[in-house]
Amino acid sequence: MQGPTLRDVASAAGVHTATASRALNPNARALVHPDTARRVLRAAESLGYRPNPIVRSLKTTKSGTIGLVIPDLTNPLFPPIVRGIEDVLAPAGYSTLIVDTNDRPDREQAQIASLRSRRADGLIIATALLDHPLLRELGEQGVATVLVNRRTDGLDVGSVSANDAAGIGLAVEHLVDLGHRRIIHLAGPQTTSTGVDRLRAFRTAVREHGLDDSCRIVLCDRWTEDAGARALRTALDSGAPFTAVVAGSDLIALGCYEVFAEREITCPTDINVVGFNGIPFLDKLCPPLTTINIPHHDIGREAARMLLESIAEPNRTPRSVLLPPSLVVRGSTAPPRP
Repeated sequence: MQGPTLRDVASAAGVHTATASRALNPNARALVHPDTARRVLRAAESLGYRPNPIVRSLKTTKSGTIGLVIPDLTNPLFPPIVRGIEDVLAPAGYSTLIVDTNDRPDREQAQIASLRSRRADGLIIATALLDHPLLRELGEQGVATVLVNRRTDGLDVGSVSANDAAGIGLAVEHLVDLGHRRIIHLAGPQTTSTGVDRLRAFRTAVREHGLDDSCRIVLCDRWTEDAGARALRTALDSGAPFTAVVAGSDLIALGCYEVFAEREITCPTDINVVGFNGIPFLDKLCPPLTTINIPHHDIGREAARMLLESIAEPNRTPRSVLLPPSLVVRGSTAPPRP
């Protein structure tokens, strides 16, 4: 069965076929009014149209590629974000080159240099730290860049992420409504915007519920299960009582499950735990993990659209978009024992 054609896209967008062709060509898009280009791109996306890269390569020497920089490809947070990005970029005529930095600045620098040597037309970066000299350098060089699931200070660069403050607020409110008064937060790395924002939101939430003196914070140095397990052991070994954990991420929460098993702690009878991100298969755990779900696919789509806007309009003012999270209640939370 033949897929949608360029003529179908033009008809759906209400433009001439030649206009649609220019709008879908990254190297000719500047010839089309930005509003018209966006209309054509959305029509192509909704129809599932895919341009022919072989035909296009005969007409231009530009790469038609976008670099996607991921800190850890084994983290199940990222596949749905990548899918959302590709769902928007492919109809617009772009291919995605994905690189994994393994959370190492030297590897990130080398991978981005490789992407630029391949003449990537823009970058979507999920590795950004609060202080990130490489991002500053890219900005000074005029590289179209969008941050995904991250933000950074002092730079005019677009970003798309979940509303971390709202998510942590939902987690704390859920536990308080169940009757918990002694809650700890296993906070993510404070070198990242997500770690800082979620920690700040936890402090705000417990203060609003009048729990300042009964809640504690333990820092994790990475967004991993091992870091979560180490942090929970630290909290338990301190002897300070608590009945619930708000984890900085689902992977940190999974580290808690490891400690529950080794110390014969029953969840949720002895300790509750709430994760953050809504990665797949959390409902298969024992008990299934209560978590804050973020719209990964929508985050990817919005980041890709933002990057296309930046490429088409280099002088456009960067935007920061926060998408709303939701609470998913499962078996890892319950009222505390009397």
